[in-house]
Amino acid sequence: MTMTLSHLDYFRDQIRLLTLKELEHRGFGHYGGSLSIIETLAVLYGEVLNVNPDNPNDPDRDYFILSKGHAGPALYATLALKGFIPEEMLYTLNDNGTSLPSHPDRTKTPGVDMTTGSLGQGISVATGVALSHKLSNKDNYTYCIVGDGELNEGECWEAFQFAAHHKLNNLVVFIDENKKQLDGYTKDIIDPLDLEDKMKSFGFVTIKVDGSSMTDIYAAIQRGKKQKDLPVAIILDTVKGQGVPYIENIFANHHIRPSQQDHAAILEAIAELETKVEGVAE
Repeated sequence: MTMTLSHLDYFRDQIRLLTLKELEHRGFGHYGGSLSIIETLAVLYGEVLNVNPDNPNDPDRDYFILSKGHAGPALYATLALKGFIPEEMLYTLNDNGTSLPSHPDRTKTPGVDMTTGSLGQGISVATGVALSHKLSNKDNYTYCIVGDGELNEGECWEAFQFAAHHKLNNLVVFIDENKKQLDGYTKDIIDPLDLEDKMKSFGFVTIKVDGSSMTDIYAAIQRGKKQKDLPVAIILDTVKGQGVPYIENIFANHHIRPSQQDHAAILEAIAELETKVEGVAE
């Protein structure tokens, strides 16, 4: 029987709404890659992760590392909704002296387990965290999201080899395959070829899913964790700007400085989400 996660629809919509609102308030930012991981964040923080906003540094917690740190606005929105940070803090995104820098910083923001933004380093640290827990015979899981453009970094593949060699079955890696990176389509810059075949060849239990389906994402996590001796790779088939059709259709949507027309469309998307969220809340 397939588990349905319709109870997370509201959480997903809240994350998307707050992500748009904080970026719109900032006036620019990483829209595309933030929006493409929202369903995954909703599943992790709504159903999977063992974390506690009242004790964010609990040594027995699960760890989450956003290796593609430019998607920080989506993580911040999620942390606010889970009670790690106040919602009003979102509107200090990237301000001077803020606790919410453009890319996550573990020394500034409760709930952030790793300072990321220099691509490739997050997944490297995630493997080290997972190994430390395995050596200590602890039950913690480590979850990490990497971008498909990020996989241009050789460091990622070294980390994957390391994880497979050490049989880190407490590590779940999500690859956000939204098929774009900063300067264009991934296939035109460095063709990633078939990521499912690659991750299998690197020794991972590998599952490819519709990255907009929370049910499929959750099922892949549960299926992957049943494997006893291998790390898990879940490849998310996503669209950059996912869930906001106007942004999906902007070609250069990695980082957007919205035009007047863009602002109007984004405000319309915000209004539609507010109506949807308020309707459920009532």
